[in-house]
Amino acid sequence: MSEFLRIALAGATGLIGKTIIDLSIGRDDFRLVGLARREVSLPRGVRMEMFVADPARWNEVFEAVRPQALICALGTTWRKSGEDEAAFRAVDHELVLETARAARDNGIERMVAISSAGASLASRTFYLRVKAEMERDLAKVGFKRLDILRPGLLRGPRSNDRRPGERIGIAVSPLTDLFLRGGMRRFRSIPARTVAEAALGLTMRKAAGRFIHDNDGIRRAAREFPQPVGV
Repeated sequence: MSEFLRIALAGATGLIGKTIIDLSIGRDDFRLVGLARREVSLPRGVRMEMFVADPARWNEVFEAVRPQALICALGTTWRKSGEDEAAFRAVDHELVLETARAARDNGIERMVAISSAGASLASRTFYLRVKAEMERDLAKVGFKRLDILRPGLLRGPRSNDRRPGERIGIAVSPLTDLFLRGGMRRFRSIPARTVAEAALGLTMRKAAGRFIHDNDGIRRAAREFPQPVGV
């Protein structure tokens, strides 16, 4: 059997990160190296290395383990940040960029980053402006291949992390998605599993360049993600 792909995962405690970990169970073609700021409860059967450390020391993990690719699912919410712009930016922009630079400095050439539908430097929404700034600055880090995923509303199990409005949005999304057509399709809801499959699949692509994937592109990439034998 050929050597497996070693993938660093930053943001292992969030919805996308946890889903990526679940998808790694039983896989022999890649192995995850998790990076987290706090302890993570791992599912039974998973085989991965998990490093819990201050982000300032994540560069030491990259240097020691030498992954070939990085998936960055780091991010917070407006509520978790205390509705403070500086606290939100510290995670969704600064920590993402610091992690990317540490990875690149240690030879990682491919990165997949989770952004958001509607990310734009011209947006009147602070959240979407920060996401766009993160995308812009990641493009300057120097990865051989950079994939930006812009999912719409994420559907999936989150423990005590949903705002009432978000819960309602998820509940009615099968109906509201039908009305989002044309250029608005990018705002449709999407399963976290689909985003996770796309992220993993894109780490396996070697063609150089910078690529942005909206909901439809994420779904296409997920369909191309190789399923384990017997599935």
